[in-house]
Amino acid sequence: MDQLGMALALLGAVLAALLAGIGSAIGVGMAGQAAAGVVTEDPGKFSKLLILQLLPGTQGIYGFLIAFLTLSQIGVIGGGAVEVSMTKGMLYFLACMPMAFVGLWSAIRQAKAAVSCIGLIAKRPDQLGKAIILPAMVETYAILALLVSILAIFGITPLAL
Repeated sequence: MDQLGMALALLGAVLAALLAGIGSAIGVGMAGQAAAGVVTEDPGKFSKLLILQLLPGTQGIYGFLIAFLTLSQIGVIGGGAVEVSMTKGMLYFLACMPMAFVGLWSAIRQAKAAVSCIGLIAKRPDQLGKAIILPAMVETYAILALLVSILAIFGITPLAL
């Protein structure tokens, strides 16, 4: 049973990094394609567009952080592995899921907002502040998922469950 608990905790960590990372890769790619189109016409807008391209990449970082915290808590990183009961493993798995799924979904949605704002910058480069705020609003939900996952990971008591 202890092996199943460890496997569940590891699966949660992997999914947090994997799904949020996939969302970020898709998102950064979408925004990069749109930015490249604008830069071919006006190379001077590169730095403004780079900011918009990078925004969907944060979810991958958050997913990596959740994976790192989970792996640290179960002793895979930074020391000998601890005994993880099936219940505790399921709790770690569930603690990783907010970041896994919200990270995937919000990165793609943030990219769609960023792509639209890249179009805004193509026509109105003076509107960068507004163009950053619009996709940054989507970031709010990724941050909330990050916080829920962190609180859940550290809320799992070290007592034998």
